[in-house]
Amino acid sequence: MRPRLKNWFKELLLDIYQVTSTLFKIMIPTLLVVKLLEEMGGVELIAWVLGPVMAFVGLPESMGLVWATTLLTNIYTGMIIFFNVAQSESLTVAQVTVVGTMMLVAHTLPIEARIAQKAGVRLGVTLLIRLSSALLLGFMLHHLYAWGGWLQQPNQLLWSPSVIDSSLQAWLVSQVQSLGMILLIISLLLTTLKLLRLLHIERLLHWLLQPVLRLLGIGPTATTITIVGFTLGLAFGGGLLIKEAKAGHVPYRDVFSAMTLLALCHSVIEDTLLILLLGADISGILWMRLLFGFLVVALVSRLMNRSSEQFHRRYLVREPEAAKP
Repeated sequence: MRPRLKNWFKELLLDIYQVTSTLFKIMIPTLLVVKLLEEMGGVELIAWVLGPVMAFVGLPESMGLVWATTLLTNIYTGMIIFFNVAQSESLTVAQVTVVGTMMLVAHTLPIEARIAQKAGVRLGVTLLIRLSSALLLGFMLHHLYAWGGWLQQPNQLLWSPSVIDSSLQAWLVSQVQSLGMILLIISLLLTTLKLLRLLHIERLLHWLLQPVLRLLGIGPTATTITIVGFTLGLAFGGGLLIKEAKAGHVPYRDVFSAMTLLALCHSVIEDTLLILLLGADISGILWMRLLFGFLVVALVSRLMNRSSEQFHRRYLVREPEAAKP
């Protein structure tokens, strides 16, 4: 009994090390590059490009800065920029729902697109799916709300940021704290997953969710990983997926379908609550986003079934980077 328990903990520690080291190798260099781009005015440049595009989804040009910040950094930073910009704009609840939905679909792209690439999805494909989906869903919501005359009342902010320390030291402390939290969550997550597997509860989850995931083209080997990413975030689900793809446990079709779903719908609890604080309506940031994401993944999975493996290998997927010698 004791040797078996010792091996169990040894395997757990090895899994924690593999997943966190893979994520940190992606995140730390990317965070440094993004910070450098911020200091060099990269956010303002992207905002300048996105400004005219905002009219396509019924938003003022100033929202381009909000989305650009979110694309390059994260939702938290985007919320702070939104608060500052919204003071000089008269936004409706519909407009805030549109920009909030776009922030949820496409954010933290330098890190999250790189995680998808490590798992085996081509970088250009990930960027295309997330950016085009954000714009298309924003366009649909804008015209839907305008057509029905819904959510046209003035928006009311439910949150205001505290004073932010913008010094380099504060940024470094914040990043170290975030990485430490990721290590803690992954440790708890992998321990829980191992216990669920030991108690055969994981099989029950597979059995309960498999009909839905089968419709989306996601096989049983990616079920648990998809659930993790869907509820906790792409970094956690993607980190586990990289590990499983490296070991050859998940077929590349399931990798692509799972990462497509997680690209459009991940961390649905925490991220949705954050955008609600801006005054957005749940109809767009949750229900329409989920419906849109499920339809896109189901469509993508069926297109993959009708196209050749040669096409997949050339344009959509690649061998997971971690699996290369």
